[in-house]
Amino acid sequence: MNATAELSCRRQTVTVLFIDIVGFTSLVETLDCADVHELQVDYFRAVSAVVREAGGVVEKFIGDAVMAVFGATCPDAGTPEAAQRSAAAAVNAGLLVQEALRGRLLAGRHAVRTRVGLATGDAIVDLEATRQGGYGMVHGSIVATASRLQAYAPHDTVVVCAATQEASAEAVAFQELPPVSVAGKRAPVELWRALHPRNDLAAVPVLQACG
Repeated sequence: MNATAELSCRRQTVTVLFIDIVGFTSLVETLDCADVHELQVDYFRAVSAVVREAGGVVEKFIGDAVMAVFGATCPDAGTPEAAQRSAAAAVNAGLLVQEALRGRLLAGRHAVRTRVGLATGDAIVDLEATRQGGYGMVHGSIVATASRLQAYAPHDTVVVCAATQEASAEAVAFQELPPVSVAGKRAPVELWRALHPRNDLAAVPVLQACG
């Protein structure tokens, strides 16, 4: 990494969140493009609001998927405390997104189910891109891991890697799931399902965590 890049980028621990709509391709197959647009706008707005309130930053929208980053802009970024707060905030955001969408009709007529995947680890953070819609904000294998875990998540669940579970275990209750074989990974990946915040007091600092 050259001197210029070092000024705008730094290595730190972040948590990446991916969420998508189950069966989105089948859902929109029979819809007019204008109806698809209304559905996506309502969906993206709902997800983005929860992510921002939880302290995360939406990196991009990809079809029906939303990628968000937690821990990229903390004043104390790089510390274990910041990594733990950010991981807990990300998990809580995943749970809150599903709660917000449960029973909601997007664009007034479409009920959807979602699945969320999260991964925590080291990444290169582009400080100049750490804003809402800051494409290319983070670089590292955890981006691909979070995307893959989201694809393995059972419907209406939030699943996380072992690092995310360990970092947020004091704030969130988890259920261990069988490891999964992920394309490109040499060994099976440990998987945990987030159940709920451990108590109301634990949820408060999660919402206040930095993005």
